[in-house]
Amino acid sequence: MSVAYVPVQWTRTKWFYDAVLIVAVIVYVAAFLLIGSAAADHSRPVDGAITNARALGTCAFLMLSMILAIGPLARLDRRFLPLLYNRRHFGVLTAFVALGHASFVIDWYFAFSPVPKLDALFLANTDIGHLVGFPFEWLGALALVTMAILAATSHDFWLSFLGAPLWKALHLAIYPAYASTVGHIALGALQSAENQTFAIVASAMALGVAGLHLVTWRSGSPAAGAGDWLAVPGADGVTDGRGLVVDLPGGGRAAVFRQDGELAALSNFCAHQNGPLGEGRILDGCVTCPWHGFQYRLVDGRSPPPFTEKVPTHDLRRRDDGVVEIRVTPNPPGTLTTPIPISTPAEGVA
Repeated sequence: MSVAYVPVQWTRTKWFYDAVLIVAVIVYVAAFLLIGSAAADHSRPVDGAITNARALGTCAFLMLSMILAIGPLARLDRRFLPLLYNRRHFGVLTAFVALGHASFVIDWYFAFSPVPKLDALFLANTDIGHLVGFPFEWLGALALVTMAILAATSHDFWLSFLGAPLWKALHLAIYPAYASTVGHIALGALQSAENQTFAIVASAMALGVAGLHLVTWRSGSPAAGAGDWLAVPGADGVTDGRGLVVDLPGGGRAAVFRQDGELAALSNFCAHQNGPLGEGRILDGCVTCPWHGFQYRLVDGRSPPPFTEKVPTHDLRRRDDGVVEIRVTPNPPGTLTTPIPISTPAEGVA
């Protein structure tokens, strides 16, 4: 694959991924409406229109939580990697579901407003000085606008147009969007004496997502040592054809791969979208990025011809006690390196 912009290629995997997502949304919303329909009539505080809005709103929040959980789960367990590959499709569908929720809310609560509906949405409540009574609608609108922008710029055209660093920085806005969504649900529930379930569930899910990120951060493979060479614990135990992500000083990351009884190291960041190369595997003799399939030769970090992408490499060496060390300073992109052999138990130092 090439960094150059190409139209979206719909593979069988993408079709299956999207079909499962759409079916799951339909099943969830149908189940929510079925359960809530018994309490939904015009003689009660919660009627059919509100139930519809809540069905789509809770579905969007659940989807957004899952999107943010996929990354940490894939790092903790490779069986979650298939969910990571087309996560942008997940995000686009989430934005549409959230838009549906907003449409139901605006059409119902502001149907008879003497001013335009959007004006009423933002001006009906401006009490920003108190937690109870805070205009939670603003938080929901902020989250929706952010998700819409991320969905609209999710295509590789925008990645190519903006450049990988700016595109990636833009899409990190998913985190403040999630925080706004949690605040929207929690503060909205605080203003209702009817039921606090939504606030409790939203808070629990948010804590779960934050906990997953914390566990993943703490479980990163730490390099240890001094100077420009750092020890890489467990390097010899890497599965053949797979990699081990190594955290480097200053926030950098490298990926140590094992192939045919040898170890070699590349930068962990794909040249296409800064994807995590260490979470990929070796296919056809090349390290393959799990996000979009960009490939690099292990020994020199170069894409196979006719492609021209390349990533930095890292030198490896083995100490006298058998421990593998990685040079923190990367080589220029495309630099040839010499792999080191795997240490067998007989070769290790007792």
